[in-house]
Amino acid sequence: MTLAAAHQPLGLEERPQIPQPGPRDVLIRVHACGVCRTDLHIVDGELTDPKLPLVPGHEIVGRVAAVGPEVGRLGEGDRVGVPWLGWTCGQCDYCRSGRENLCVRARFTGYHIDGGYAEYTVAHEHFCFPLPGDMDDVAAAPLLCAGLIGYRALRLAGDAPRLGLYGFGAAAHIAVQVARHRGQRVFAFTKPGDVAGQDFARGLGAVWAGGSDRSPPEPLDAALIFAPVGALVPAALAATAKGGTVVCAGIHMSDIPRFPYRILWEERVLRSVANLTRHDGEEFLALAPKVGVRTTTKPYPLTSANEALSDLRNGRLEGAAVLVP
Repeated sequence: MTLAAAHQPLGLEERPQIPQPGPRDVLIRVHACGVCRTDLHIVDGELTDPKLPLVPGHEIVGRVAAVGPEVGRLGEGDRVGVPWLGWTCGQCDYCRSGRENLCVRARFTGYHIDGGYAEYTVAHEHFCFPLPGDMDDVAAAPLLCAGLIGYRALRLAGDAPRLGLYGFGAAAHIAVQVARHRGQRVFAFTKPGDVAGQDFARGLGAVWAGGSDRSPPEPLDAALIFAPVGALVPAALAATAKGGTVVCAGIHMSDIPRFPYRILWEERVLRSVANLTRHDGEEFLALAPKVGVRTTTKPYPLTSANEALSDLRNGRLEGAAVLVP
């Protein structure tokens, strides 16, 4: 499925040949590809610099079908996952200081590089994660971004005993399982009136769930904001105790409204998460089986990608949508 221009539906395109891997690339036969909110931001024109035409998708699970002549760490038949971070330069100050997620020349899967809304895709060997063979393809796909970004956000929030999650979608439904494993008490915030979403959160171990227009029953030590709604920033700050941290975990967010300094004062911290590092991926994918992470998914055939994006846009999903070629 191909995006020709922002604000247009994806179109089904039959290409004349399977893509060929470069010297350090692998060709991957796609078994499943998660539908991420970042894909929606690209399609809706909120991320403004995609390659066009573009095959979206960066939560890819598949098997290596062919390798480039210089590939050394993967072989045909290997099962791999491909995340958002598709390539870094390895030479800039950020890369050299262990912050490749901020690389000045980074390229991203499903944005600068054709992604997984396809039967085949190509990825650099060093930006693929080996996956255990006993992990279901559809269940594994959301781990490649929703899981990874949620994990990085949890790390940046620190060891907060009382953790708030604003926006209870694909990322939060994984993050709550990791947080519970770490012994944290989770408070879930959904759209006001979303009773089903609140029940979903409680079913995954949240000790409290309510609308984002409500205050939690006790102050939070940290809050993660997954919903792309700037108005949640002052709400989360106001709900956070002295010295607490609010992490904005999305790649795009509507403008943050003005708010009084007093809700930031007393050493509260407001920060963002940008992308991920390969180290994040290796840590999280090793941790997920120990935690027993279970993803809630709704599979769609590849040809129904527009329907999946629409369901995500309109809040009709519980957990994550996954495309299956």
